[in-house]
Amino acid sequence: MPKDSLDNLNTRLKTFAQTRNWEQFHDPKNLSMALIAECAELVEHFQWLTPEQSMNLPPEKHDEVALEMADILIYLIRCAERLDINLVDAAYRKIGINEARYPTDKVYGDARRASEYDKD
Repeated sequence: MPKDSLDNLNTRLKTFAQTRNWEQFHDPKNLSMALIAECAELVEHFQWLTPEQSMNLPPEKHDEVALEMADILIYLIRCAERLDINLVDAAYRKIGINEARYPTDKVYGDARRASEYDKD
């Protein structure tokens, strides 16, 4: 298994929590609340930037953004583990759903919500 697999990361995160007796706090409610808080911290890094600035972060800011994204991934993986959800399978399933909802010939270059395409 590759070093960077979600399974390996999940195992390490679960061990981290168990050795600290934190599993008791890692229920889906608390993990999802922590996840949204970390998402807000990520958004703060981009607030008031132009799209161009957001694509060209200075190295220090880029590292801070990477660590916020890591926090988000950590909480997401922990929540999925607690709910017995395979994130990779779920992601592939969701991509299939999105491919059906957003057919290329209908949405190419247009980023509206799926329900808005039915109005055409």
